[in-house]
Amino acid sequence: MIDKRLLDILCDPVTKSPVRPLSAGELDALGRAVAAGRISTEGGTPLKAAPSAGLITRDGRTIYRIEDDIPVMLPDEAIATSQIEDFPRP
Repeated sequence: MIDKRLLDILCDPVTKSPVRPLSAGELDALGRAVAAGRISTEGGTPLKAAPSAGLITRDGRTIYRIEDDIPVMLPDEAIATSQIEDFPRP
């Protein structure tokens, strides 16, 4: 679990919008899409394994993986939720 103080200061590096942890349903949808081979990062790298945790912008458009308890907040590593057909929408 990511520290609340860290979560309070993290934001999307491109839009500067706040982020929140992915819900279980959002994480499941991402995992299914990765398993189907349909997900690439903004930099064009296909994701080979689903993350066990992630952060999503409050507008629900961009996901950032958390690897080894460290958020990967790089624009080229972002994942657009538009790639995920069954992604839960608010």
